[in-house]
Amino acid sequence: MKSVSLIAVSVFALALAGCGSSGGDLNAAANESQAAANQAPLTQIAAPNNGDWTQTVRQTPEGGYLLGNPNAPVRLVEYASMTCPHCREFSEQGAARLRDTYIRSGQVSWEFRNFVLNGPDMALSILSRCQPDGAFFGTIEQIFAQQSEFLSNIDQNEERQLAALPPEQVIPPLARAMDLEAFFARRGMPAARFNQCLSNQAAVQQLTEMTNRAAAPGPMQITGTPTFILNGERLDVNAWPAVEQRLRAAIGG
Repeated sequence: MKSVSLIAVSVFALALAGCGSSGGDLNAAANESQAAANQAPLTQIAAPNNGDWTQTVRQTPEGGYLLGNPNAPVRLVEYASMTCPHCREFSEQGAARLRDTYIRSGQVSWEFRNFVLNGPDMALSILSRCQPDGAFFGTIEQIFAQQSEFLSNIDQNEERQLAALPPEQVIPPLARAMDLEAFFARRGMPAARFNQCLSNQAAVQQLTEMTNRAAAPGPMQITGTPTFILNGERLDVNAWPAVEQRLRAAIGG
C-alpha cells in the first residue's frame, strides 16, 4: 500500500490519534465455551409495525449514526476511522453478526462515530455521510471491504500534487485520485451530488470538531481506533470476539 502520510499530516490539524492495535481476543481455553454461549437465542424486542431494527437508522446529537432500537437496553458506540486496518478487521469479522443477530433482536443498538485521522479518511467520511441515512451502514461496510484498494489508488505523483494544495482544496481531487466517484456512482450518487458533498466545508468542520471533541483529554478520551463504549463504559478490547463477549454479558445471556 502506498503511503498517504504526507497527505494525512499536511491536510488537517486534527488531534493526535492513531489506529490502535487489535486486541482483546479470548484465549484458546475460553474461546470454545464462549462461542457456545454466543449461540444462545436472544429475547426479541419487536420493532414497531412489524418492522426490522436493522433498517432503523438515525443521526444522533453527537454526530454519529445509530442503527437499531433507539431504546435498546444495550448501547454500543464505536469510534472508527475509515482508513484504519483494525477498524476494517472489526467490520469484516463482526459487522454482519452484530447487525443480523444483536441489532435485529432489538436488544442492542450500534452507533458509529467517525474519528477522522487523515485526508483520505475525511473524503470517505464526508461521502458516506452524504447519502440517505438508511444507506450509511451498508456503505461503510463496503468501504472497509475495499479500503486497501482505495488507498493504493493514490500514486506518489498525485500525493505530491495534493500535498502542495491549500487544505481547503485537497478533498475533491483526493477523492477522485482514490476513484471514489465511480464507487459512489454505483450506489446512486450523481456527479453533481458527489461534487457538492466534497465542497461542503461545513461537513468538513463538523467532522473535524467531532474528532477533536472525542480526542479531548478526559476519562473518555479517544486515542486510537477502533474504540468501543458499552452502556457508557469504555471497553479495553476492540476485536470482535471480545466485544461480542461483552455484549452477551451486558444482555445477560
